[in-house]
Amino acid sequence: MDKNEYLSAIILKYREKLQEKIKTREIEMQKDNTDHYMIYHALGFTSKEGYQIDYQQNVGRFLYKYAGSMLEELAIKCFSLAYPNSKQKVILTNSIDNSPKTIEIDCLANNKAYEIKWKDATTDGDHINKELKRLKIIKEAGYMPVRIMFFMPNRLQAISIQTRIKIAYEKMGGEYYAGNAAWEYIKKETGINLKDLFENFKE
Repeated sequence: MDKNEYLSAIILKYREKLQEKIKTREIEMQKDNTDHYMIYHALGFTSKEGYQIDYQQNVGRFLYKYAGSMLEELAIKCFSLAYPNSKQKVILTNSIDNSPKTIEIDCLANNKAYEIKWKDATTDGDHINKELKRLKIIKEAGYMPVRIMFFMPNRLQAISIQTRIKIAYEKMGGEYYAGNAAWEYIKKETGINLKDLFENFKE
């Protein structure tokens, strides 16, 4: 099995698990209490529409979770294939304070501590402070922090947060790759074109 076949098998594994999860939830929903539909009715939605809204909300929640986990695993696999000595899910002790007690590095390769996100749409300003602390802990441990995020958020406030995080990484001597730059970085560092791999799954 070549690298693309190996990575494609991971994608199919996540697809199968997600579809099973959705089917199970659909069965569960047949027995759900629907008293809350009275509020939907008051706001102009039929019971049928209310069910579809609840169903799609569940599907969307599962989809986001599985998409993020899948893309993170694929990126880590790319690094592990390119760098056999790389480590995954490395725990570092918080060297600054006790909150949190530890942080996790998604992947450690060539002295680079990778944080891998499929996308990050947070608009929480406190997110910046958490990232700054995380960067300092990684830096004090002797590693270069690198953030890889495959998709940029669409909302202005979330984009602004990401811009500030990018600046924080650069100030710490780290690197930040988002959008197309993230795909290109994986390709350059590992020799694997993940974006092309996903193109093979187009509808």
